Amino acid sequence: MTRRISKYKRFLMMNPIIQFFKFIYLSIKIMIVVAGGHGGTREMN
Repeated sequence: MTRRISKYKRFLMMNPIIQFFKFIYLSIKIMIVVAGGHGGTREMN
C-alpha cells in the first residue's frame, strides 16, 4: 500500500527557495557542531 503525499508537503519539497534555506540552515548547524568539538577530535589530558 502506498502513501500519498499531501499537496502542502509536495509544495515544500518542490520549492527551490525553501530547499535552499534548508540547505544553508543544516550546513550552519553542522559547522557549529564540528567547530565546537564534537568529541572525536578533542584532546584528552
